[in-house]
Amino acid sequence: QVQVVESGGGLVQAGGSLTISCEASGRTSDIYVMGWFRRTPGKEREFVARIGWTTDTTSYRDSVKGRFTIFRTNAVNTVYLKMNSLQPDDTAVYYCAARRGWVMDEHLDRSIVYDYWGQGTQVTVSS
Repeated sequence: QVQVVESGGGLVQAGGSLTISCEASGRTSDIYVMGWFRRTPGKEREFVARIGWTTDTTSYRDSVKGRFTIFRTNAVNTVYLKMNSLQPDDTAVYYCAARRGWVMDEHLDRSIVYDYWGQGTQVTVSS
């Protein structure tokens, strides 16, 4: 089993920055990839960014490229999402997820392939 816990959400003005984090614990050696997803009321949960647990290979949704950066630290098994130039459209509950085991890259933007989820952290961007 793997547990993931998010932290660091909050309220920020448009144009501002915020970094949220996700700490993984348990059988972290089983993790293949970690991802960030977000959901707003009435919408499906959408992929934001992901990072390979051992490769550090990253991928982003188009709307956050150049603004968001996903990175991790081995020492504390933590993945971060640094968000710059935030806009009101970025307002959402952000969820961290972990996948155990290999899957083709083309599937890694789909929430269904992730095995473990955090409880979410609210990010609110005011205009």
